Amino acid sequence: MTLHRPLLTAALLTVAGLAITPVTPVHAASPSDNSLGGNPVPGVCMLSREAIFAQAKVGQAASHRLAELAQQARAELENQRKPLDADVQAFQKKAASLSEAERKKEGSALQQRMQAFQAQAGELNERIQLTRAKAMQQIGQDAEPVIASAYKAHHCGLLLDRDSVLGGNTSNDLTADVIQGLDRKITTMTFSLAPLPANGGK
Repeated sequence: MTLHRPLLTAALLTVAGLAITPVTPVHAASPSDNSLGGNPVPGVCMLSREAIFAQAKVGQAASHRLAELAQQARAELENQRKPLDADVQAFQKKAASLSEAERKKEGSALQQRMQAFQAQAGELNERIQLTRAKAMQQIGQDAEPVIASAYKAHHCGLLLDRDSVLGGNTSNDLTADVIQGLDRKITTMTFSLAPLPANGGK
């Protein structure tokens, strides 16, 4: 049985990548970045939820906490990977001197440990993604009344996703007002790693 050490690090890297993509999303180009303009459309307002999550203090706090949780997950996996990695190396060095039955027995045991390690890494990955989704949902709920207030204050009749607008007059953008209002309402949040649903999400 051939055991490949890179498989041990693949699961670890899956979780490692989460630290750089928690709540803060990739910024799309703002419509104001291009040459399109025109007159403001009465009653049509815009809002960037991505900018709210990225720039509001509570969103930044959530990103920081998610990075901490991802770091803890990496450390937990690393502590388990090292002895397994050492055992794989030891097995590969002595495999030639073992009988076929011994190689199969020890190789099978190591393979099971590797699969268990990868399964745990996958579970941690799912839990971090679930935790991120729950944090964003909570921020969205906190922002709802702030958005409603800004919507009324600007006499809006239609609210569009700013990140989906290709161009035009963006003077009726509620994003900055909503961020300021949300900052006055809440500035931080903390949470633990969410457990997976008991039924496996089914």
